[in-house]
Amino acid sequence: MNKTYRGGEDIAGHPSGCFPHRPVLYHEVLNALKPMPEGYYLDGTIGAGGHAEGLLKSSSPNGKLLGLDLDPKALAIAAKRLDTYGDRALLRQGSYLIAPDVLDELKWPLVHGTLLDLGVSSMQIDQPER
Repeated sequence: MNKTYRGGEDIAGHPSGCFPHRPVLYHEVLNALKPMPEGYYLDGTIGAGGHAEGLLKSSSPNGKLLGLDLDPKALAIAAKRLDTYGDRALLRQGSYLIAPDVLDELKWPLVHGTLLDLGVSSMQIDQPER
């Protein structure tokens, strides 16, 4: 379950640029984390990538983000959303519990901010088959 996701993967049912979820408390999260241009950030529950996109925009031009999620469909959506950020956004399938191992593997010196959105995911609830 340690697959790396790249932009452009199949996100059937979601036209390009149309994402099924809006992040809650978007501005409050960015205000609290205060992204910096050289910062390293962890989104341990990346979902559709809304908060991650804000972190990458706000940490431009060199900030990096590691995004983790157990849900492969959510990761595919996040990969498409974050594709324009190239290697600044690294996505892996897995629980936030693997974050220390992945961060060691990446040899990141530290993390300037961590986000864990531990609420219920409407992307799963809204689709009964999921």
